[in-house]
Amino acid sequence: EVQLVESGGGLVQAGGSLRLSCATSGFAFDDYVIGWFRQAPGKEREGVSCISGRDGSTYTADSVRGRFTISSDNAKNTVYLQMNSLKPEDTAVYYCNARPSVVGIDYWGQGTQVTVSS
Repeated sequence: EVQLVESGGGLVQAGGSLRLSCATSGFAFDDYVIGWFRQAPGKEREGVSCISGRDGSTYTADSVRGRFTISSDNAKNTVYLQMNSLKPEDTAVYYCNARPSVVGIDYWGQGTQVTVSS
């Protein structure tokens, strides 16, 4: 059974930091790109950052580049999102996604709420 379990969300003041974790199981981690998406109330889900399970290459959206850093621990099949200098506009539900490097279906976690107060 495929599982993506996010943790680490919460309430933080502007300027603060949080680290999200996505613990995965049930698929070949090396064959997937693991990403973080977020969805704020009334807005579409947007991609934040992703990392290749195979070679560790990363991509980070312009809106968070320089503040958010994605990393992975392949031994634990876990991906992290370190979020620094948080802003109120970062408030959203953050979702972990696993997308195969070749054709196939992707998987989603249940999401974790991040709230940044001003």
